[in-house]
Amino acid sequence: MQVFVEGTAELRFDDGTPVTAASGVAPLGDGWLVVSDDATIGAWRRGDSVLPVRLLPPVQGLDRFGSADGTKHLKPDLEVACAVGVDGAPAVLALGSGSSPRRMQGVLVRLAAGAPVTAAADLTPLYRRVAEALGAAPGHLNLEGGSRHGDTVRWFQRGNLAAGVPSASVDLPLDALVAALLGEVAAAAVPIGGVQRYALGEVGGVGLAVTDAVALPDGRTLLSAAAEDTPNAVDDGPVVATALALLDGDRVLDVVPLPRAGGRVHKVEGLALRSVAAGEARLVAVVDGDDPAVPSTELDLRVLLG
Repeated sequence: MQVFVEGTAELRFDDGTPVTAASGVAPLGDGWLVVSDDATIGAWRRGDSVLPVRLLPPVQGLDRFGSADGTKHLKPDLEVACAVGVDGAPAVLALGSGSSPRRMQGVLVRLAAGAPVTAAADLTPLYRRVAEALGAAPGHLNLEGGSRHGDTVRWFQRGNLAAGVPSASVDLPLDALVAALLGEVAAAAVPIGGVQRYALGEVGGVGLAVTDAVALPDGRTLLSAAAEDTPNAVDDGPVVATALALLDGDRVLDVVPLPRAGGRVHKVEGLALRSVAAGEARLVAVVDGDDPAVPSTELDLRVLLG
């Protein structure tokens, strides 16, 4: 496998405000919906325009959260943006990380008359059952990636080798998960299966851990991964390296470093598939710079799958 960065761009709303902490991206209508882990507001990028989309209500009157002002513990920590379908129409599933009780919500984003509409739900009982299925001790659940495989959503746990937590995933039926978000079934009733674990290796003694995933048409999966030196699922740490991994089920076929762009290691936290043809995948990726003053970067990736 070979990976090339074909282009980079800063993400800013139309009023110039930076889109920060981008953590997931998925197609929505004629654009891309970006979710941020430090905000209740998403960003809908359509051509040269980036429009705000409310995903969740304000928390204690706030829409952005951070360590500097002591509000990080309040954030819903949306980490997953996964393209799904509802009643034959495209939609986006956004999910919190589950790394604290406040971070166990889900959001379904659809289009009505060309405008985004959302439905949100508390999924705490589902998160607790996922943690049990993964064997994740309290404080170690950190669900950061999601990909759609036909009628199944594969939900990825970001591992932390320093804490003895492997990267892993569980499979959920798409219809049941959507029904839980729409309040049609209880979150506790969503079936959980297909537990898989992934050995992605390490860089400089820091383990690579999954940050997002996309399913390929041939059944394989592309993962983004980061080697971040942090002791737990909440605190940020220095990112030693990032990579893409190609999987067949739980078998790791290849792991390739992401090229530096502009002399920087880019912590890719969101991946979405533009196209696949003749053994080449084109991806849009979004980068969380872990800096509330710096706009997130969007990368145009070209991957020769081999």
